[in-house]
Amino acid sequence: MSAVPTSLAVADYAVFGVTLGISAAIGIFYAIKDWRSTEGTEGYLLGGRNLGMIPVSLSLSVSFMSAVTVLGTPAEVYLYGTMYWWFLLSMLIVAVVTSELYIPTFYHMGISSTYEYLEARFNRPVRVLATITFILETIFYVGIVIYAPSLALSAVTGFDLWSAVLSTGLVCTFYTTLGGIKAVIWTDVFQAVVMLCGFLAVTIRGSIVLGGYENVWRICEEGGRVDFLHFDLDPRYRHTFWSIIVGGTFLWLGVYAVSQSQVQRYLCCRSVKQAKGAIYLNWLGLVIIISLSVMNGAIIYAFYHDCDPLSTGKVGASDQLLPYMALELFKDYPGLTGLVVSCIFSGSLSTVSSGINAMSCVTVEDFIKPATKWSDTTYTWLSKGAVIIYGGLCIAMAYLASQLGGVLEAALSILGLVGGPLVGLFTLGMMFPFANSIGAFVGLLSGLAVSTWVYIGSKTYPPDPIFVRKLPVDISGCPVINITSNATIASLTSVTTPIPTTTVPPVIPDIADFYSISYVYYSCVGFGTTLVIGLVLSLLTCGWRDRKKINPKLVTSVFDHWLLEWLPQSFRDCMRCQVGEEYRDWEIDMNDLKEYNTKEMYTPAMIPELDTKRQRNDTVKSVSSGLSDNSGSNVTSKM
Repeated sequence: MSAVPTSLAVADYAVFGVTLGISAAIGIFYAIKDWRSTEGTEGYLLGGRNLGMIPVSLSLSVSFMSAVTVLGTPAEVYLYGTMYWWFLLSMLIVAVVTSELYIPTFYHMGISSTYEYLEARFNRPVRVLATITFILETIFYVGIVIYAPSLALSAVTGFDLWSAVLSTGLVCTFYTTLGGIKAVIWTDVFQAVVMLCGFLAVTIRGSIVLGGYENVWRICEEGGRVDFLHFDLDPRYRHTFWSIIVGGTFLWLGVYAVSQSQVQRYLCCRSVKQAKGAIYLNWLGLVIIISLSVMNGAIIYAFYHDCDPLSTGKVGASDQLLPYMALELFKDYPGLTGLVVSCIFSGSLSTVSSGINAMSCVTVEDFIKPATKWSDTTYTWLSKGAVIIYGGLCIAMAYLASQLGGVLEAALSILGLVGGPLVGLFTLGMMFPFANSIGAFVGLLSGLAVSTWVYIGSKTYPPDPIFVRKLPVDISGCPVINITSNATIASLTSVTTPIPTTTVPPVIPDIADFYSISYVYYSCVGFGTTLVIGLVLSLLTCGWRDRKKINPKLVTSVFDHWLLEWLPQSFRDCMRCQVGEEYRDWEIDMNDLKEYNTKEMYTPAMIPELDTKRQRNDTVKSVSSGLSDNSGSNVTSKM
């Protein structure tokens, strides 16, 4: 067997350079094309709300899967088996729930920031808290996905890790600043094609080298990697059918239902129907991406089933397995290793650009616009400045990602910690008309605190290996030179020559069992805490009394859905809980108050002002009516 290359060939660098060049060119193209555009921030942040369903769906697919999927999922299959594939079912559930319950509310409000809903439904402090939470979550998450491809580049080329981090962040910041959301979405489309080509290259070449994919599957079955049938109800098991379906649903609801990065794309569509279609097409894209990722993981295991590169020290972390294998697979095919590296890099670019664009949007819409009255041109320039600032912050946060271990679990843990409480907050507002601002604010803080507490506890008291289910690896087929390496000798010595010890085992508290729950359930913990605390506090602070004053457009009545039209009308009316009865009266009486009717939404904070204006209008109308009557009487008397 010939030695594995330790650097990229010229052709590989050429492919990689073309990928970066096209991404940057898309940003330059939209900067020139929209230079004289009159759409302002609406065009820069939302594409003029006139983008097509297909590019938006592709952008949705690659935005949050990114390099985390390209690197993490194959490593997941290599170490733990194929249970990860069940996430596709939870993502289908998420697509249905999001399209039917969340998208219509956001779209019909005509908002730019997801968190505008929270001020309309509750008050400004709740909106600000949620926005800050989203920004912090995105900075941490984007830091991980900048680090992931940089790690891959460092592993396969010897290129300095932090130089790679800088190149990733700077390229994203460049084209996002120039072209706005249009550049982000169309570069996502291009990067989706690159990712697909990279996956297919590994699948096809790996299958040929290993004697066909049927042989790959057989080797994986013999090694225990093909496993779809874990139905344990114990929440401590890392991946089971139930943990992935239940926990995964709440995890991905935090991404697809309420995250600004995704909702911003729905709002770019021409209609609600197209927005719904985009999320269903997005699921089909996810089926292809995740299935190819799982297949690549199976190929990696079949390739190294009897000579684990982790045990022999050939790679330092599981996230380096894919680029390491690509070097070996394509050593005689210049350019294809560069395609795989471009695939990994493209995944990161799509997520980073989406994240910094979304953070720019909420910063302008939620913090700057409410406090200022500047021109739309000024807000557009401020949006571009915010993109540059957040790009720098995400590059700085990439260092933390290097301390979190495997990129897949680290990324999903962050999404679960914050996504669960945010889903709970929006669900509180949309599904429970008696929820008020006090319950929402305290509920969100409680959800974040409890889910973070559980995460810290899980790191302090790691779960028993029996619940992790890490599968065994083999080095029996390694060449002698690898078996006698220092790393292997050290591991063999530790096994065959145990060192006597008198260390007293640490005392593990009973609550450690609770800390041992699967990381997939973090979102459920945050969601449940936010919802329960929010509902209890709302009821204790008389939230039930305000339900009639809420704009019904801000509350989603599940029982009004067309699938439930067969239910008795009296029952459905009862389940509406008299929401908006007083609001409808205001809407009829206040049609001439243009400053409110343009957005067609009222908040509880407007109630006193609306009552005052209504009384003033009634007085004016009665006086006008009296004057008209008097005029009529005078005319009659003269006649």
